[in-house]
Amino acid sequence: MATPDTEVLARLAAVLEARKGADPDVSYVAKLYGKGLDAILKKVGEEATETVMAAKDGEPERLVHEIADLWFHCLVLLAHQGLGPQPVLDELDRRFGLSGLEEHARRAG
Repeated sequence: MATPDTEVLARLAAVLEARKGADPDVSYVAKLYGKGLDAILKKVGEEATETVMAAKDGEPERLVHEIADLWFHCLVLLAHQGLGPQPVLDELDRRFGLSGLEEHARRAG
């Protein structure tokens, strides 16, 4: 069952999917899709770096802004790869209740 939080992700995923057919001259996301995977990965990396810098600077409002940008670009990456947020949410749910050390050991094995 969708919650208000997951509804936001689902609505955003639907918009990102629709942008695949949009005009790159009027849609930032369509332009990013048109540039391909490397451009999307570059944006994810840039946003991750900006998130780290905001956290190091201790600016909560800027940190929230940068994390929103990072999540947005991660959702663009997922959509580009034919995925949406649900598999990530499912994976997080699967990990719920496991210790981080146990989860890491499972993946390393």
